[in-house]
Amino acid sequence: MADLRKIIHVDMDAFYASVEQRDHPDLKGRPVAVGGSSKRGVVAAASYEAREFGVHSAMPSAVAARKCPGLIFVPARFEVYRAVSKQVRDIFLRFTETLEPLSLDEAYLDVTSSLQPGLSATEMARRIRRAIKEEVNLTASAGVSYNKFLAKVGSDHQKPDGLTVIRPRDALAFIASLPVEKFHGVGPVTARRMHEQGIRTGADLRQFEEDELVQRFGKAGRYYYRVCRGQDERPVRMHRGRKSLGAERTFETNLTDPREMVERLAGIAEKVSERLQNAQLAGQTITLKIKTADFQISTRQTSTSHLVHDREDILEVVDLLLHHAPAPPEKPVRLLGISLSHLRSLADGLPPEQLRLDLEG
Repeated sequence: MADLRKIIHVDMDAFYASVEQRDHPDLKGRPVAVGGSSKRGVVAAASYEAREFGVHSAMPSAVAARKCPGLIFVPARFEVYRAVSKQVRDIFLRFTETLEPLSLDEAYLDVTSSLQPGLSATEMARRIRRAIKEEVNLTASAGVSYNKFLAKVGSDHQKPDGLTVIRPRDALAFIASLPVEKFHGVGPVTARRMHEQGIRTGADLRQFEEDELVQRFGKAGRYYYRVCRGQDERPVRMHRGRKSLGAERTFETNLTDPREMVERLAGIAEKVSERLQNAQLAGQTITLKIKTADFQISTRQTSTSHLVHDREDILEVVDLLLHHAPAPPEKPVRLLGISLSHLRSLADGLPPEQLRLDLEG
């Protein structure tokens, strides 16, 4: 056990919304949605007060407003979020140079060989969270364990402003009671499929052999087999590879009906999903490309709060982008395309990392 790694996953709490509440004291304690403002807008992030009403990222603004009377919409300020993210990253770098940022609001840290020897990983996580609170005036949750899967699950376990330590001796019991939808790497579509097959917890997953899980869930089944047993050998990576993957199609006849656009997007989503599987990659950020008959090109982009690699997940998001961000194209459409970025390797059967919603025009 002495050679086990020490991994910390830090996840800022409701990052965009918390920055807005910090910078605008009148918003503190109130339900806030970032990014969506019009009836055709989309929520980019929601404060915890708004989440209590069921408001979440990627939700149409009109739906969010109905769910949460008094919901306050504020425009996104990505330049501010990037600056705050750099402040937080500078705090991380006091403890380790082995750092893997996943997005503006979360990162893995390998502190096995720390810049502050003599401190336990748990104490380092405490000091990181305290520094973020004192210097940035925001809260963060952290998970500490011996691999990335458990650290990531841990950071989500006691949000907001929580710290969860999962020690090797406790890992199997912790995973056994963990609902499958809480498994990092199991999105809503896969969770529903698992529930339909009577698989609701880590203990249920552990009843299956690896080949059975592969048969039921494809290559990701190898990942499920390992992590439900507390196994995850992925290193914290400081450098990334390929940045995006996608597909697009030019139509012989221009499209004017949004329903027909969705039908065509289904085929494109299928192609993108196939290419992701062939490249053993999975993506987080989805971009919808639209070229109209007058050759004007626009893009609509979002990063979902769930994991994306299946055709159904991809199509669900691009359908939302087509209709609600900001609205279906008014001009006839000549070309549609879908691409995924923030890619992660599926070489060992691992689904992608998670990201919070980040809308860009």
